[in-house]
Amino acid sequence: MSFIFESDMMSTVFFEQNFKSVDEYVGTFNGVHLYVKREDLIHPVVSGNKFRKLKYNLLEAIKNNANTILTYGGAFSNHIAATAEACHILGLDSIGIIRGDELANDLELTLATNPTLKFAHEKGMQLKFVSRVDFRYKNDMPLVKNLILKDSSLVLIPEGGTNALAIKGCKEILEDTIDFDVICASVGTGGTLAGLIEATNFNQYCIGFSALKGTFLEKEIDRWTHKSNWRLQTDYHFGGYAKVNSELIEFINTFQEKYKIPLDPIYTGKLLYGLFEMIENGVFSKNTRILAVHTGGLQGVEGMNSRLNQKGLQSIKQL
Repeated sequence: MSFIFESDMMSTVFFEQNFKSVDEYVGTFNGVHLYVKREDLIHPVVSGNKFRKLKYNLLEAIKNNANTILTYGGAFSNHIAATAEACHILGLDSIGIIRGDELANDLELTLATNPTLKFAHEKGMQLKFVSRVDFRYKNDMPLVKNLILKDSSLVLIPEGGTNALAIKGCKEILEDTIDFDVICASVGTGGTLAGLIEATNFNQYCIGFSALKGTFLEKEIDRWTHKSNWRLQTDYHFGGYAKVNSELIEFINTFQEKYKIPLDPIYTGKLLYGLFEMIENGVFSKNTRILAVHTGGLQGVEGMNSRLNQKGLQSIKQL
């Protein structure tokens, strides 16, 4: 989709007219009623929490007459793909600082074998590859400092997109959703869950399913909310970020076949796997109404399937 309006009109069209999300009933299991909020339907690439996180960041950038957005991500980052697409639609330049300087050794091969980076490149994003050590320093990297010196209007968005404007956007996920006891979502940086927590009523509870090992994300979430009606579930990361096994892939395929809802292996697959196991184990009382937020991320399935195929493992079926 392309637009020919002025930039402020383009942002209005994209962030308002392009919206579509529904609460889809999955079924009742062990007396618990499960729904999925289909945030993945908002847009094919700028979907789910990426749409929410980028919304006010890009609206603010346009308001301040910025021309270029700089952000960070790994080689298969949903955030990188979503930022490249959103900037392309809005007529903004974009720069992606990508973790892994070895990817620049043969850029042609990297783009041929990595669908995420190929997509971002085709959408006009400048890809700048840095070492894993340098990547940790983010805005303090000499590369980034030099880019800021060259363009004082450059807007920096954190890895994963989480900041105060992102929290504001994520609060809107529950704007028309009130009749649920428990709200669940995947957690990568903590921004989406924090936004959900901030939007909940006093009698609602949030559970975040961490895609990473450890409990350090609790501190990140605490940065953005002072509410206490939440907890971080750390039992379903499957070994860590982007780690999967045959059991998870089988669950994703079975779930998609039965309920016609596609899942990704990094976030939503682990979320639903964990939820089903918790329901089966009687963690929730009967008649509890649970809403699982589908945060999108489906663009990453192609890249994961490529890695699974190279290992001779079962791949994820795509609807």
